[in-house]
Amino acid sequence: MTALVLTVALAGVIGLSLGLLGGGGSILAVPLLVYVAGLPAKEAIATSLFVVGVTSAVAVLPHARAGRVRWRTGLVFGLAGMAGAYGGGRLAAYVPGGILLAAFAVMMLATAAAMIRGRRAPRAEPVPHELPVPRIVADGVAVGLVTGLVGAGGGFLVVPALALLGGLPMPVAVGTSLVVIAMKSFAGFAGYLSTVHVQWGLAAAVTAAAVLGSLAGGRLAGRVPEAVLRKAFGWFVLVMGVLVLAQQLPAHLRTNPAVLAATGTALAAAAVCGGGYLYRRRAGAGGTEVGGGPGLLPAHPAGQVSRPAGTR
Repeated sequence: MTALVLTVALAGVIGLSLGLLGGGGSILAVPLLVYVAGLPAKEAIATSLFVVGVTSAVAVLPHARAGRVRWRTGLVFGLAGMAGAYGGGRLAAYVPGGILLAAFAVMMLATAAAMIRGRRAPRAEPVPHELPVPRIVADGVAVGLVTGLVGAGGGFLVVPALALLGGLPMPVAVGTSLVVIAMKSFAGFAGYLSTVHVQWGLAAAVTAAAVLGSLAGGRLAGRVPEAVLRKAFGWFVLVMGVLVLAQQLPAHLRTNPAVLAATGTALAAAAVCGGGYLYRRRAGAGGTEVGGGPGLLPAHPAGQVSRPAGTR
């Protein structure tokens, strides 16, 4: 009972991440369902796809009401991603659960690095708001395959693509990303259904908590400094990724003092660097860059696109 209550309580963080950042749901959901709820790896991945799909579909509503969704771009990306996600879900039946979790941990580390590093500014010249169809189809299939195979919804892959390739301001990229994540997650879940049993009671409870968190995140979007939140979340994902990857090591390595020391050092370094960054930001950081540094994407009010000085 304690594990169930803790699982449901932490599920709210999943929704909050989706509502605020347009991604990160599965990055948190899979470790939560494996290590707190005690589900097998494949069942956890399948359940996370359902939770994230429903939560993203609800989380997009406040963004849509605020005009922060590019429907055409999101639907094209989502349709391409659904094909890849369904294939990834079917392919996962032939891959051992331990390998899937290890691949998921690597995805967590890559995601953390991208979040901490920040996003480059879009090109200065005018760019179309709709992505070129061939490019968006290729990117959608690739991100969808990852979604279905390891349960990563791909929000932190989709959001930079929309911001950089499509020239969308961050709030609009976040809202549009939720459309893509919902479509791909449902497709990946469908691919798992033929081979994995889902505990629907647990899935419903986690989904309900995540939906409530997503609605809160949607209302906060644009009010919380995105750079601080994203980088803090990036350090947290980094720590979680190291822990998940360490769990996949052979038993004799998990108890090896040298391996434990290396893992502890990595976690301590992540904590120190993350804490130092947050302290500097609070102590006197100026500016409002989304990326947190020079040359990175500046923050915009919802739905507004930056323009060069002197233009109307």
